Amino acid sequence: MAMELAVKRIYEPPAPDDGQRVLVDRIWPRGVRKEDAALTVWLKDIAPSNALRKWFGHESARWAEFQRRYRDELDRNSEAVAELRALLREGKVTLLYGAHDEAHNNAVALASYLREIN
Repeated sequence: MAMELAVKRIYEPPAPDDGQRVLVDRIWPRGVRKEDAALTVWLKDIAPSNALRKWFGHESARWAEFQRRYRDELDRNSEAVAELRALLREGKVTLLYGAHDEAHNNAVALASYLREIN
């Protein structure tokens, strides 16, 4: 069975086809009320480390290296990865993030990682 995985900014309104909504940022997104987020779970432990997040700074020139370093962190973070994979076995999961850059963020990198290991 194919894994159903989507990526979406948390500032977009929840949709019925989102499935389980999982926030994958370490820091709560500014201006979002918890009740409006309609989260299934906030999986902050799967987010990049503070050191990696600060180093990346959403600079697209660092994207390839960020992905490599983040994958290394994910490889060592089996508990959080297992929790997310368990949710994926139950049905569609939408990874939520707060970054402005829709192409270069941890949720995009995480989705790519999950597709490769599944």
